[in-house]
Amino acid sequence: MNGITPKNRLLDVLNKKATDRAPVICMGGMMNASIVEIMNSTGFTLPAAHDNPDLMASLAGAIQEQTGFENLGVPFCMTVEAELLGSRIDKGTLACEPKIKQEAFGSVGDVIFRDIDEMLESGRIQTVTSATATLSQTHKQLPVVVSMTGPISTAASIINPMAFYKELRKNPANAHRVLEYVTELLIGFAARSVRAGASVIAIGDPSATGEILGPVMFQEYAVRYLNILTEAVHGFGVPVILHICGDINKVRSLIPGLKANAISTDAMVNLQKLKEDFPEITTMGNLSTYSLEWGSPDKISVQTQKLVDDGIDIISPACGLSTSTTLANIRAMTRTVQGE
Repeated sequence: MNGITPKNRLLDVLNKKATDRAPVICMGGMMNASIVEIMNSTGFTLPAAHDNPDLMASLAGAIQEQTGFENLGVPFCMTVEAELLGSRIDKGTLACEPKIKQEAFGSVGDVIFRDIDEMLESGRIQTVTSATATLSQTHKQLPVVVSMTGPISTAASIINPMAFYKELRKNPANAHRVLEYVTELLIGFAARSVRAGASVIAIGDPSATGEILGPVMFQEYAVRYLNILTEAVHGFGVPVILHICGDINKVRSLIPGLKANAISTDAMVNLQKLKEDFPEITTMGNLSTYSLEWGSPDKISVQTQKLVDDGIDIISPACGLSTSTTLANIRAMTRTVQGE
């Protein structure tokens, strides 16, 4: 590693400093590597680890050690915030991630605005921050990435999504009020995570795609609140990774306006072309998770090497990994980046 720690390598790339090679990471949250094979071999399992900080830290450590990803990522789902805000959650199984069972509210006008400081002292945010503290203290050379659900996706997880998307157009005043509330909660979550030792905050906002919102609402809602959150995290002295799902073509010209330190994209996006068109963007991704689940190690090595050769700044899966993905396939990816 030429004396460069994985933590320094990732932070250097996110701060646009030269380094020896691209990091290879899996950020957690919607993009985590809690595959069944690792959980079965270690005994650190989900859903138990969603609520137990020691188990969460142990599973994150086992994932890093066995996969070769150069970071520790927590949590292992996208329901921490929605549960805190009142939605009912199905915690899932060993092989199935948690899901929203019932949104808390039927419309933006129904949302009950609770005291954010009180909420931040309860729920699974405490589990995540406790696990973060353990990981940051016991793995000092590795970056701890705390992944959180973006503002649009959090709002769509506490309000009936069909109603929420309509009300972005029909009831913008209340929609903005809800998004301000949600964003304030996320800023508080980020602040606690940084104090616990998070090296990077990652935001996954799969409901904030150009395909769903279109360019006008993407600018009005997604860019606005993602940037408010990002700038707050920057104020805590920590960089931000943002993952955008789906095809970005409809909002491609708006991507440089996002203030995250790196932009992660889905597999259908040509990251080399994105770098050419917008050289100021630090690119991350975007190895197909379909290939990781169904491909061979040799094929994955070839696809990974292309991303390296294309100069992608951070190599990672393109989206959420299937829990049935094999360890051999993941290690083909990480070892290729590492030159093994």
